[in-house]
Formats: sequence, C-alpha cells, structure tokens
Amino acid sequence: MAPLLPPRPPRRHRYPGRLPADDRAALRGIVYVLGKSVSWRDVPAERTGCSGITAWRRLRDWTDAGVWPRLHELLLAELRAEGLLEMDDAAIDGSHVRALKGVHTGPSPVDRGRPGSKHHLIVDRHGTPLAVTLIGGNRHDVTQLLPLLDVIPPIRGLRGRPRRHPRRLFADRGYDYDKYRRILRRLGITPKFAHRGVAHGSGLGKTRRVVERTFAWLHQFKRLRIRYEIRADLHLGLLPLACSIICLRKLRTSF
Repeated sequence: MAPLLPPRPPRRHRYPGRLPADDRAALRGIVYVLGKSVSWRDVPAERTGCSGITAWRRLRDWTDAGVWPRLHELLLAELRAEGLLEMDDAAIDGSHVRALKGVHTGPSPVDRGRPGSKHHLIVDRHGTPLAVTLIGGNRHDVTQLLPLLDVIPPIRGLRGRPRRHPRRLFADRGYDYDKYRRILRRLGITPKFAHRGVAHGSGLGKTRRVVERTFAWLHQFKRLRIRYEIRADLHLGLLPLACSIICLRKLRTSF
C-alpha cells in the first residue's frame, strides 16, 4: 500500500512542529473503526498508535487521492495471477443499509421509509468482490447494473489485455428487463437473469448465493452495517478497503 500513498507536504526547516503520525498506525486506526464501528474520537491511541482524528484525516486524504480503489485493483491482479479469480461467471445484487445522515440516502422500502443507502456488489464465481457502488435506498437495483460494470477495474495479472467484463452475469428477477439484456449482449455478456412472474426455484440460487455470502463477509465489518458517515465519499472509501481485506484473506489462505 505504501507506494500508493500521496506524498506528504515538505516540512519546514525552522520550527517544523510535531512529527506526523506513522501511516501504519493511521491505517490501524481506520481498520479499527471499520471493524468495531466505534466513533472516531473513541479510537484507543494506546492500541492503534494514533488518535481517531488523525485516522479520520488520513482516511479523508487517502480517499481523495484514490488509494482504496487502486489497492483493490492490485489485489485483484494478484488473485488473477495466482489463478484464484474466475471472471467468466459473475453475480450482481444490492443490499440495503440504514443511513443516519448524509447524501446518497433515500426512504428505504424495506425499513418503513427510514433513510437508507444501498450497497451494490458484483463478484466472481468464488465470491471475490470485483466492484462496489453506493446509492440511495430508494433507487431500483437495475439502475446500477451498467454503472457497476463500468467501475470494474482493468484486472491484470496475466499476459495479454486486462480483463474488464465477465462472460455470463447472474442476477435475480429485479434485473429482468429486455433493454438491459440487449445492452449486455452488445457488450459480449450473456445475461442469466431470473424471469419476473415465475415462481421461485429457477435454479439460479445455487449460482447467485456467492454474492449473498460476500455481502455477509462485507457486513461483518460493523461500520458498513449502518452508514454513519455524512460524506458519501468516506463511506464509499471504506467499501473498497473492506473488499481489499477480503481479497487479502483469500491470498493468505492460498499459500
């Protein structure tokens, strides 16, 4: 992660002030909040090595610099190089989370109209997160189908062109629209969507279960279960960080 961090401003030669907190300590503070969902002022400095305010500022600066998506892209490339990424089949879905404040919210239809947001996720055959987006809780899932495909990074790791799109895309009946089926076919993607009006038991559940399992992994990070951040970009910065940790766990267990 170190080569991805933005350069620090040069220190003054005269009266330089206090030394900045270590980047590793700031990352520990960010991951502590991501996992425990404590407020930033309650981050234990004796445990992480920096204050919660410092960790929040580094999260803001690193999010503005685009560190988290690039970190996720590098880990996906390592997974592909190790043969642990299978992008021929992919699954997509959305999940509601309660939002206490901030933008990218809307009256959630599954939470009595309370303000909420939606995480939209696309995963490979094994449930590895490829991309994630954030929208208001009152937006339809199908509106994020094409934007989510657009934010999949160019995944390297093997000789040849980077991989961007899967060959087959599995989704529930909320994505069953002829317009989007035609668009996917023009992109070279075969849509495998459940049909509206058909009784449950289409057989796609055994393929789509991987995206539900990845949502369970993602929401094990307690900070993502309820959206506390006012700024949508900060919450959207925590999402690829959590995806990167999931990818790192897959790499570690492969050794």
